[in-house]
Amino acid sequence: MAAKDRMNVLNAIYAQSVIPVFYHPDVELCTNVIQACANGGAKCVEFTNRGEFAAQVFYEVTKHFAKADPSVIMGVGSICDAPTAGLFIANGARFVVGPLLNAEVARLCNRRGIPYSPGCGSATEIGDAQELGCEIIKVFPGSSVGGPDFVKSVMAPMPWTRIMPTGGVEATEESLKKWFGAGIVACGIGSNMITKALLDAKDYKGIEANVRKTIALTDKIKAELAGKK
Repeated sequence: MAAKDRMNVLNAIYAQSVIPVFYHPDVELCTNVIQACANGGAKCVEFTNRGEFAAQVFYEVTKHFAKADPSVIMGVGSICDAPTAGLFIANGARFVVGPLLNAEVARLCNRRGIPYSPGCGSATEIGDAQELGCEIIKVFPGSSVGGPDFVKSVMAPMPWTRIMPTGGVEATEESLKKWFGAGIVACGIGSNMITKALLDAKDYKGIEANVRKTIALTDKIKAELAGKK
């Protein structure tokens, strides 16, 4: 598992910059969608803990990719407490994301060498998360807490902060430019990239194309921003 240790996972998230956020109760559909994301350049995927028996679905999906495509890095989202985090880590989660900051989850993840990105909505919460050892802070819900302007406001006095918003980030050049221009290092995108229409049609090639386009667009924006510094 050395290829998926904490530092390698964090570096993979930084490099990928767009993390698909996805949940479905059907194991086969999940594996097809996640493989489509991986084929499109998004090897890190956040599977959200949103439904009944989600941990069992996650286990089956993770077990599948351990053999079918070990380059896939499965993370879990919507984690609010340490017991649930521990369950998903035991089932193969390589990073943990939550809608809120929980100190017990942070300590558990630190002990196991797992990156933890808690949901924060204020400078104080972000500072508390950093004190607990969180390298990437999830701003959630991204649009509701102030969007890119909130990120800029935090980055001014706390330029060392690494932010990954979810909620309000769209797979468009206009949206991505605003967010990355504000200083984020990554973002989570769900139904704006893995659309309901594509899921209903089981159009996995369409999902792959959407992911590839979004990754390429993000790489272009990051390169442009780096050139301006």
